[in-house]
Amino acid sequence: MNDLKRCVKADRLASYVRLKGGFPIPLAGAVYWAVLAYVGYTQDLWVWLKIAVWGSGLIFPLALFFAWLFRIRFMSDRTSVSDVLAPTLISMFLFWPMLAAALPVAPELASLILAIGMSLHWPVIGWSYGRTYLYTAHAVVRAVVVFVIWNCMPEARLTLLPLSVCLIYLATIVAILADQLMMALFNRAGQPLADIA
Repeated sequence: MNDLKRCVKADRLASYVRLKGGFPIPLAGAVYWAVLAYVGYTQDLWVWLKIAVWGSGLIFPLALFFAWLFRIRFMSDRTSVSDVLAPTLISMFLFWPMLAAALPVAPELASLILAIGMSLHWPVIGWSYGRTYLYTAHAVVRAVVVFVIWNCMPEARLTLLPLSVCLIYLATIVAILADQLMMALFNRAGQPLADIA
């Protein structure tokens, strides 16, 4: 059993290295939330909602563009745990009925539901890369920050809240790339990937 765990962990970490932690996806997320912050500063709630809901469909195509730009082939990469991705994404998409129910009665909840709901898959994605702590930290920090802003600064729900998500994405990308660099250094020193914490 320990040999199997070690092999699977090595496979997960190798994918993390090959795909550079999938950073084009959070980069696309950062762009989406930056646009929402701009819209929040310049438009009303109803325009913000339309752009937030319909614009969310552009995140994945934008991530594919960034992946192509940085030559990261995450769509064709397969590992021993790739099958976890479909149920992970399905479980994340289950926040949409909550958003749909909130919009007619409490549209101001949209920014909170989107900000937390769109991060529900991060811990499992992190696990699939062998980097649970890093990706879970993103989701937890994001949930805490947006919850505090939403509750303590209601006037900032369409401005500072999306801007904070954008900045958390950018900080996470920096952390992923720094982690990639450290892993490369350890790997060059001859330490097997499965032994890297």
